[in-house]
Amino acid sequence: MKPALPLLLAFALMLASPAFAKGDARRGLKIAQRNCAPCHAVSRTGDSTNPKSPPFRTLAQRYPLSELEEAMGEGIMVGHEGPEMPIFEFKPDQIEDFIAYLGSIQVKKR
Repeated sequence: MKPALPLLLAFALMLASPAFAKGDARRGLKIAQRNCAPCHAVSRTGDSTNPKSPPFRTLAQRYPLSELEEAMGEGIMVGHEGPEMPIFEFKPDQIEDFIAYLGSIQVKKR
């Protein structure tokens, strides 16, 4: 193995880690708590208030998080049975913060 290859691999892993993701996960948590917590479980534990609303910690099992970025920029709108999800429009920096937060809490499927 060439000497530069381990450094290149370490750098690639660092870039892929949630801690290096664009956005601020702490601000993303505040966005989730303010806008989403009435229906969704927004942390690593707990149940969603609305059983039709998936817990945020499992979203990556259903959708690539990168695809949520575009949907959020266009004004995400998803229908649930029961209470309808309101339409939210986010600024680009808010989207980055929110996606960084979502990436930081994902759990693997059991």
